[in-house]
Amino acid sequence: MHYDRLFLPIKIRNLELKNRIIMPAIHLMYNMDGYANARFNEFYFRRAEGGAGLVFVGGCRFDEYGGSPGMMSLQTDDFIEGYHDFTDGMHKRGAKVGVQLYHAGAYAHSIANDGREALAPSAVLSKFTKEMPKEMTKVEMLEIITKWAAAAVRAKKAGFDIVEISASAGYLISQFLSPKTNLRTDEYGGSWENRTRFPLELVAAIRATVGEDYPICARIAGNDLVPDSNTNDECVMFAKLLEQAGVDMINVTGGWHESIIPQLTGELPRGGFTYLAAAVKDAVNIPVAASNRINDPCTAEKILAVGEADLISLGRPLIADPDWPIKSKRNESELIRRCVACNQGCLAKTFFAEPVECLVNGFAGREYELKKRRTKDPKVVLVLGAGVAGCEFAVQAALCGHNVTLWEKSNHIGGQVLMAAAPHSKREFMNIVSYYNAALSKLNINLVLNKNASAEEIKTAGVDVIVIATGCTPNSISLPGNSNIPVYSAFDILAGKAIAGKDVVIVGGAAVGCECADYLAYEAALSP
Repeated sequence: MHYDRLFLPIKIRNLELKNRIIMPAIHLMYNMDGYANARFNEFYFRRAEGGAGLVFVGGCRFDEYGGSPGMMSLQTDDFIEGYHDFTDGMHKRGAKVGVQLYHAGAYAHSIANDGREALAPSAVLSKFTKEMPKEMTKVEMLEIITKWAAAAVRAKKAGFDIVEISASAGYLISQFLSPKTNLRTDEYGGSWENRTRFPLELVAAIRATVGEDYPICARIAGNDLVPDSNTNDECVMFAKLLEQAGVDMINVTGGWHESIIPQLTGELPRGGFTYLAAAVKDAVNIPVAASNRINDPCTAEKILAVGEADLISLGRPLIADPDWPIKSKRNESELIRRCVACNQGCLAKTFFAEPVECLVNGFAGREYELKKRRTKDPKVVLVLGAGVAGCEFAVQAALCGHNVTLWEKSNHIGGQVLMAAAPHSKREFMNIVSYYNAALSKLNINLVLNKNASAEEIKTAGVDVIVIATGCTPNSISLPGNSNIPVYSAFDILAGKAIAGKDVVIVGGAAVGCECADYLAYEAALSP
């Protein structure tokens, strides 16, 4: 399939993008001191090399209250030089680059800000931090607007092509817009007009400082997904006001961090929140980007084809495979190492203040230290076991120039990932198997199925290196006495080798046990 619309150019004010693929700002935990560094640079350079048209970095803090550990900063002019070198590198690699200026408001943890209370529109307990913020004075509001605008000027001086205002996810601007968190009784609270006053004053201040030719984007919540807060109706109204105020592009995402509705995990269907962006696109005349769970080019092309958005926002998919754009353009979508919506290496890591990684891409975040090189001394390699470990080793060894043979005792590759993909919310894990099937073929790796090799066959295979990736066998238990109750392993259930029935006891409540319970609920307890 050809993805013609994905690769049409588009203009945002006077900024021309080569395609419709953008990477949104993602908290990576790579900048502990706020400065540009090798880890940060090389991660994004790789995404630029992969073909994304526009890459947003950030969130970027600009004052002492509104950020979190590990964030980049434009708080002072000291940060400009390092980020200027970074933007030069992005431009040399063919991508435009923007920066998201971010203020968490009540979502800022005091422990991350030297014990300072978070600043918010009103003193409403944050369900995200479980802390009480301080209600901002008008003087503090003006100070934040002034600092935000000053950071936008620094961004321009540092060579960023566009600046983005973070007005999503429950952060400061979302808190001003929401009747749930904005309980002010002055001209910044109460009516819709009053609740939009602060963000519109902010946009005006940024426009005044960066000039008429410099593009401004806003990333907004398409629906707060929080009871008694704003919906897509208010989102559309806000988008119209942003356009009137001089914003040149709107990136529509899902709800707040405290929402219990899945927004990034496998429970959400592909493109499940695109309708939020579609409503905004129908209401404004500036470019609109759709976000959330768009991990394959077919879904992306469809969104553009039916007019739901003008641009496609790919966050985690570009962590999983920076070459997603190039592979799509070459009509090699089967070779995309797709995001499986697990959130284990990306979102979950940041909640423990650890740098972002990726379950399906071991190079993510380590581009600065792991360099792919062709070997000068190719070996003949035999890999035993075609589960994920065996397939990944085979692929990486072949990319290095080795001659690889892969033996698998069953009639298929994938190993235990096939069972991991059995629960209804984890079907995306099958993308791992699809990718390895395509990659093994593309790299001419000799895959031999139904090969339950003996020790003698392995010894006489005539290879230089043997790699063992044969997986594991789960433990079993025996019930005392003469019980007639059948005992199955979770592997038996998830692989479809046994049907448990109606009354089931699961022994073990870690991830596998919980997912097995979920799987069994769909089998016996939940009807369509």
